[in-house]
Formats: sequence, structure tokens, C-alpha cells
Amino acid sequence: MSNKFSSTSTYIATEELQMAVNAAVTLERPLLIKGEPGTGKTMLAEEVAASLDLELISWHIKSTTKAQQGLYEYDAVSRLRDSQLGDDRVHDIDNYIEKGKMWDAFTADKKVVLLIDEIDKADIEFPNDLLLELDKMEFHVYETGETVIAKKRPIVVITSNNEKELPDAFLRRCFFHYIQFPDRETMKEIVDVHHPEIKSDLVKEAMEIFFDVRKVPGLKKKPSTSELIDWLKLLMADDIPEEILRNRDTSKAIPPLYGALVKNEQDVQLLERLAFMNRRQSSGGGGPQRG
Repeated sequence: MSNKFSSTSTYIATEELQMAVNAAVTLERPLLIKGEPGTGKTMLAEEVAASLDLELISWHIKSTTKAQQGLYEYDAVSRLRDSQLGDDRVHDIDNYIEKGKMWDAFTADKKVVLLIDEIDKADIEFPNDLLLELDKMEFHVYETGETVIAKKRPIVVITSNNEKELPDAFLRRCFFHYIQFPDRETMKEIVDVHHPEIKSDLVKEAMEIFFDVRKVPGLKKKPSTSELIDWLKLLMADDIPEEILRNRDTSKAIPPLYGALVKNEQDVQLLERLAFMNRRQSSGGGGPQRG
């Protein structure tokens, strides 16, 4: 088993990202990953696990998730009901304890990768409620009196979309990395990994349009890496020739199959307005502009 993370056959990691992962592993600190949606934060944990040949345990956080659920939950209601029904299960409290993802990660026989995905979706107290457990790599089960201690310290990857600020005390305990939006060269490598058979001319023209759309001021949601990959897949499936992209009519403004790139009506309207302005400038003698 390799003990260093690097790019894999399905995931392009920049040198900075590889260094961040390996630094977090060396320091035995949780790796906190931020970045625009669609930059591969969640996929990173999957690839770290694959690259190091480790099992991945994923805990996907929702707005209703409580920190305690990651440790365990005690179902007192079921136990009460079973006691009223005279069920024998009631004598063993373990029957009413549901182990959480952190319990699974701590008690695994081999080192695992634990993904805590989109931590910023939860209540603001959520990260603080996990401080001690992530620090000490243990927690107490009050109902049974046992202490669960990590057999092998898991590699903890935490992702955040920056929906809310995370507490300072939590940030101090993490190794932090912000995944920058890929530049054109990195994006080309990512596309090659996902669509190795794609024509380079199509990629070149599609990427021109993609980065042009991202530059449009006022977009509510800029298209992300995953949306470019989806869009290219559609362009290939529909066999759209690169000439259509290269010579696209600025009066039509919006690229073909734009629904893969642009995800809300305000942004569609914004691109349409830009096209209208381009048309006016073109008819007024100015050269057409890319929108």
C-alpha cells in the first residue's frame, strides 16, 4: 500500500492538493476542504481512499443532522415499547444503540478514510460538538458505560461549501485547503480523464465557451467542472460538430444544450440580454463579441 496520495487514473489532483492531503495525514489532523461546488471535494475523499487502498466511510451532513448521530443514537422509545410488550430484547441495552459513522470508523480493524461531507449544512454548533471526539479519537457511551477508542486513527476529510463560517476552535484543529477553480491546463487534464476519446478541437471550442460563460459578470451560479464534463458528454452524444461552437451565432447567445451549464432562469435571461447587446453592437459596426 502506498502511503502518499497522488493523482489517480480518474482524478486529477494539483500538486498543492496532494501536498495538503499528505500533510494532514502526517500531522494526523482532519483535512478541511473548501471550494466552489463541483470542484471535486467529495470525490477527493473517494480518491484518497482508492489511492491509499483504504475503506471509505461517508457521513453526508444535512441541515437536520446532529453531531451525536455520528457517534451513536439511543432509541429509548423502542426500549420502552418492548418493555411494555414483555420483549426479551429489553434486557440488553445494546439492542437499542445505533452506531454512527464515527463509531464505525473508530472500531474498524484497519485504518479508514472518514468523510464528513458538507459540514456547513448543519447547525453552527455542530463542528464544536465534534471537537473533542476528533481530537482525542474517542467518545463515551453513557448508556453502557463503555468508551469507544479509535483502533487506528482514521484519515478524516471534511468538506464545506462555505455556506456559513466555521468556528475558530474547530478551524484551529484542521489542516485547511481551498481547491482553486481549475485553470485551463488542469481542466484539459480533467476532461481527458473523463472523456479520453473526445476530439481535441471540440474540447478546445467547448472550453472557450465554458470559460467565457464563467467570466460573465452577475451570474448567480457559474458553471462548474462537473457541469463542463456533463456538457461535453452531451455534445459528444449528439455529435455536435466543433464548427457549431466555433462559429456560433452571437445572436443566439446561449450555447447548444446550455441546460447542462446554466442552472437557473436568471442566468439564462442574463446571457440572452448579453446576446441582444452583442447583436446591437455588431449591427452598429462593432465586431461581434463572445458572450
